[in-house]
Amino acid sequence: MESKPLVVVGAGVAGTAAAIEAAKAGVQVTLIDENPIGMSMMGLDIPQFFGQRIMGALRNKAVMLERVVAANDALAEAEGAGVDVRLGTYVWGAFRNTETSRALDGPQLGLADDEHSWVISYDRLIVAAGSRDLGMSFAGWNMAGAMGANGAHLLMSRYQALTSRRMVVMGSGNLGLNTARMAQDRGVEVAAVVDVSSSVRGDEALMTGLQRGGAKLYTSHTVKEAAGKADGIESVVLVEIDDDNEPVAGSEKVIAADTVCLAIGLAPNVELLSLLDCDLTFKSELGGYAPEHDDWMRTSVDTVFVAGDAAGFHDGMVLDPEIARNQGRLAGIAAAESLGAIDNAEALARRSDIRSSAVAATPAEVHTGWKKWLRSLVNAGGLGIFACPCEEVTRADLLDLRPPRYLEWESEQMSRRNLRTLLEDDPVNPNQVKRLTRVGTGHCQGRRCREQVSLLLAEESSADIAEIPLMTYRAPVRPLPLKVMWPHEEKEQMRRDWVKWFTP
Repeated sequence: MESKPLVVVGAGVAGTAAAIEAAKAGVQVTLIDENPIGMSMMGLDIPQFFGQRIMGALRNKAVMLERVVAANDALAEAEGAGVDVRLGTYVWGAFRNTETSRALDGPQLGLADDEHSWVISYDRLIVAAGSRDLGMSFAGWNMAGAMGANGAHLLMSRYQALTSRRMVVMGSGNLGLNTARMAQDRGVEVAAVVDVSSSVRGDEALMTGLQRGGAKLYTSHTVKEAAGKADGIESVVLVEIDDDNEPVAGSEKVIAADTVCLAIGLAPNVELLSLLDCDLTFKSELGGYAPEHDDWMRTSVDTVFVAGDAAGFHDGMVLDPEIARNQGRLAGIAAAESLGAIDNAEALARRSDIRSSAVAATPAEVHTGWKKWLRSLVNAGGLGIFACPCEEVTRADLLDLRPPRYLEWESEQMSRRNLRTLLEDDPVNPNQVKRLTRVGTGHCQGRRCREQVSLLLAEESSADIAEIPLMTYRAPVRPLPLKVMWPHEEKEQMRRDWVKWFTP
C-alpha cells in the first residue's frame, strides 16, 4: 500500500494553492483530482449535473486531459513545486480508526481510475472537493438540457465542450449572473435569467452586461415546465408568481431554449468529511451542512484540513477566487507545520502575507430563498413531479412514504402510512425516508435531490430546515463499475456455475 505524508483532494483554486504552499514548505504532496471525468460518468450526471449537453469530443480522454491541464495554470506550478499530480483519479472512500474500528494501520483513502481501484494511507489530508449544484425539480427537469451551474461551468471552462445554443438561467445572484455571462462569452445565447425574488440579486455590472448582450431578466417568476422531444428540451414555460408564491393566471411565457441551467445555489461536498467523522454543522450562510474548522482550516479531526467550497460556499466566492485560494494556502501551511516541515514561527510568517479571506459583507443565509423557489415550483407544477429522477420518486411519493413504484407493491397498511403518521413516533429523519422510498439512492447518489428532499421534509413537518439531519454517506461515495472495484479475472468455475446462485 502506498503511504503519503500529505494528500490533497481536489485540484481547483483551493486545492492547488494548498498543495503548492505545502510543497514549498518541504512536504511531499500528492494532489488528486477526478478530472478529466469519463463520458459514462458525465452521462450519469456524476459528479456534477451536466445535463447531457456534452460534446462528443469528451470521449477522447487524451484531448480532455490536454484541455483540463491547459485550463488550470496552477497545475503546472504545482508540478514545478514538486507536487505529485494525479488527474483522472477518483476518491471513492475515506477510512480511519474510531471507537468502533481499530483494525486499520492508519487513515486511508479509496482511489480509482477507469481501470482499477486501490487504497493509499496518509499522514495528513486536505479536502478541497468543491461544491455541487442545488437541484430543484420541475416538469421536464429529467430531460436532456436541464443542468446545473457547476456542470455548465466545468463544460465551459475546463472542457470547452458545452453544446448549448440558447439558455434559460434559473437564479440570479452572482452564481446565476456569472454563469450567464460565461455562456454569453462563449457564444451561447442567454434568453432569460429568472428569479423568484422581486429584484435581481448580484453584481450590478454583471447584470448590465447581460442585458446589453440580449438577456431578459424576469423577477417574481418561476419555471412551470420545460418541454421538448426525445433529444432534449426545446422550450421553457415561465410563469409570474404573487407574494404567496402562487402562479398568476394568464402570465405564462414560452421561451425557446435548449438548456435550463439551475443556478439557485451550491452545497459543499462533505462526503469524505462525513465518512471521516469530522464535525459538520448546519450553516445556511455556507450552503447547508459544512465542516467546523479553525482559522488554520483544521477540522475537528486533527489530521484533516479543509479549504474552498468544501469548507462552505457563499455567493461572494463566485467573483473572488482569492477567498478559496487563501483558505487553501492556510491549510497547506497548517498541514506543513503539523508534519514538522516548518515551525510555528515560520508558519506565522508565511501566513502574514495572506490577506484576510473575510469578505466585506457577512454571507447571507440562503434557505429562505431556496424555500421560496421550491414552494413556487410546487405551486406551479404540483406534487407529481419527480423529486428523485434516478429512483422515480415524486414529491407526493416522498410525502406519502410510498415504496418504489417499480416494485408494484401495495397494502392497506402501507396506504395508511405517510410522513404525518411517521412524525407521531419520531422527528423526521431523511435516512428513514430514504429507506422507505429509496429517494437519494440512485446512480447520482442523491446529488440532485438531497437538499430538495430536506426542504420538503422540513416544510411538511413544520420544522426548521436546520433541524433536519444530514442524510448520511457511505462508501463508495461515487458510482464505479464492478470491474474497477474488483478488476481481477473471474475463475473458470465462477464463469461456469454463477447462474446456479439464482436457482432454487
